[in-house]
Amino acid sequence: MKSAKGPVAGGLGALIASGKAMLRERAMVSGTAALLKVNQPGGFDCPGCAWPEGEHSRLDFCENGLKAVAAETTTKIVDPAFFAKHTVKGLAAQSDFWLEQQGRLTHPMEYDAASDRYRPIAWEEAFARIGGILRGLGDPDRTAFYTSGRTSNEAAFLYQLFAREFGTNNLPDCSNMCHESSGVALNDSIGTGKGTVTLADFDSADCLFIIGQNPGTNHPRMMGTLQQARRRGTPIVAVNPLREPGLQRFIHPKDAMAMLANMPTDLATHYLTPLVGGDLALLKGLCKAVLAAEDARPGQVLDHAFIRAHSEGFETFAADIRSESWEAIERESGVPRVEIEEVAHLYCRSKRVIACWAMGLTQNKKAVAAIQMVVNLLMLRGNLGREGAGACPVRGHSNVQGDRTMGITEKPSAEFLDSLEKAFGFAPPRGHGADVVEAIKEMAVGKIKAFIAMGGNFAAATPDGDRTEQALRGCELTVHVSTKLNRSHLITGRRAFILPCLGRSEIDLRGRRNQQVTVEDSMSMVHASTGRKRPASPHLLSEVAIVAGLARATLPASRVPWADLAEDYALIRERIAEVVPGFDDFNAKIRQPGGFYLGNSAGRREWKNAGGKARFVAAALEPIVLREGELRLMTLRSHDQYNTTLYGLDDRYRGVFGERRVVFLNAADMRARGLAEGEKVDLVGTDSRGMVRMAPGFKAKPYEIPIGCAAAYFPETNVLVPLESVAERSNTPTSKFIPVMVRKSGA
Repeated sequence: MKSAKGPVAGGLGALIASGKAMLRERAMVSGTAALLKVNQPGGFDCPGCAWPEGEHSRLDFCENGLKAVAAETTTKIVDPAFFAKHTVKGLAAQSDFWLEQQGRLTHPMEYDAASDRYRPIAWEEAFARIGGILRGLGDPDRTAFYTSGRTSNEAAFLYQLFAREFGTNNLPDCSNMCHESSGVALNDSIGTGKGTVTLADFDSADCLFIIGQNPGTNHPRMMGTLQQARRRGTPIVAVNPLREPGLQRFIHPKDAMAMLANMPTDLATHYLTPLVGGDLALLKGLCKAVLAAEDARPGQVLDHAFIRAHSEGFETFAADIRSESWEAIERESGVPRVEIEEVAHLYCRSKRVIACWAMGLTQNKKAVAAIQMVVNLLMLRGNLGREGAGACPVRGHSNVQGDRTMGITEKPSAEFLDSLEKAFGFAPPRGHGADVVEAIKEMAVGKIKAFIAMGGNFAAATPDGDRTEQALRGCELTVHVSTKLNRSHLITGRRAFILPCLGRSEIDLRGRRNQQVTVEDSMSMVHASTGRKRPASPHLLSEVAIVAGLARATLPASRVPWADLAEDYALIRERIAEVVPGFDDFNAKIRQPGGFYLGNSAGRREWKNAGGKARFVAAALEPIVLREGELRLMTLRSHDQYNTTLYGLDDRYRGVFGERRVVFLNAADMRARGLAEGEKVDLVGTDSRGMVRMAPGFKAKPYEIPIGCAAAYFPETNVLVPLESVAERSNTPTSKFIPVMVRKSGA
């Protein structure tokens, strides 16, 4: 149950790795200067994760944030001379890490199929050609407008405005692949898709649950919050199939005394390791143990006042939980009853509890049901809508939540569309558009013919890699707005463009003023970001300017003042205030130190779902049946990785150096297959259509993971995730549950 001793997260290793990243990017001068402005008043928001800012210190960043800044402030460039030397076919043969290391894109480029090279093109000519192609498609729904989570609020608002005035709701985004399950579950249960807590709530919580999340790698600034909680004596329950060092022992790199004495803070006081895909069973077990405690001490465990006044569906839910057998819970979760009951008793003793989760919970077939079971558990003791308690989906990229707030969704609400129509005087489309999975399917059959990406690395981020690449190649047009070269640029449609944009750290001079943009973090705080570094190239445009340029070229009769909006982002914020609730006086609010809090209806115990109350939701526990010899594979990131961006080839927390084709296995599973450490294996899966998929040449590595489970890095394993294998209701790819055979290579 308690943390085992092992590698330490943070500490001297983080400082050494950070220094290496700066040297590798040749960014010691530019990067160091930029770091002094990260997450500072008047500076720029970290382009990494969406964990909120706390009290400002002079150095307010983490190891992965530093890597992100180093990558953005690199002095290496990918200019027209680079593209003249390399064919697209030759670049496609390089690794993702090699592509990332080439540097910043400097000029707009158009693909020339005859020479198989990208060639420079003037901005206005690029806009005109792209606009002409889009108009020539005939049907706006033949275009997909994809968005990554780093796009600012201002750019995201203009982007969705462009798509909807063009006439489509095909606005797939990275949320479809990560926290879509959270949004579906929370909206249904409590009437909002966002977490209900603020950073201040962590200061008064009596217990923290960290479920399906590895903050040491994916949200390192969260580690400081967890460390402070432990030093106050707050117990932390970690739930993860792998025993992650980032959940067990931590030394803050700014704590010189702790580093010198090598004295880490022990984090997880309780560590549950369910089977991959066993989360729903485990969570039902926790609820069952809490109900049993109430039965033993009637009126002393559950928050009956909350249940009566604020919820519905309790009796049906409680009957389902009580009818579930412990035998089924233990079998399907892989966690002994005694461990589940121990954690449940801790929960019952704690007055204020926060439950955090990430993609370990969201990318399973039963993800929505599992997240709703987290909400059920919280509601049993009234842990919603009060200080120090609540639900906390920890979102990834730095403005993924803000993009959704700005209207980046394929399923906009009628209220949002009504406001958009009133503010801009055109009738936006009302039918639902395509999400990521549906967009790939529609590209594959020729229904979608143009793909425009506002950031991201779509080809590497999506499931079913071979089918996704084929779908993109079948398009008439592919356009990528990017800062650095990536795999997606090399998977071209018949016509293809790369439009290089400013990074968040860079000065964005429009109308003779350095423009501000805004972002929204995981806890609904909105704050300004102002670039301070000279741009990597004088030929770069901002995301806002690129969207406005595309819109002007595509919609010549538009009444939207695109040119004016691109010259003064304060005008965009005025229009956002007209459309999006909570953004009144937007320009004034962002002048407040730390920005402003959007608020949360469920955090105020206001339930804006269909029933007007928080809902207890029952969920059947269905047995997971695998073929003989199959393992449950989950995908994950290495420590030198953020989303699809590879900063290096090491994963020092897991003992991997200089390579990525590694599969983590229980030692018993290795013995059963006659595998030695380091032996090459192939990962083989079969989808529902009987199609065999293989990811070859992975090194077997023993690790603390339950018997019958395995883990390996993405995007190398994306080929194993069938496009049809998605979470119920959210359509999120099931990247955290892939049945595979592990076979010796060449066997």
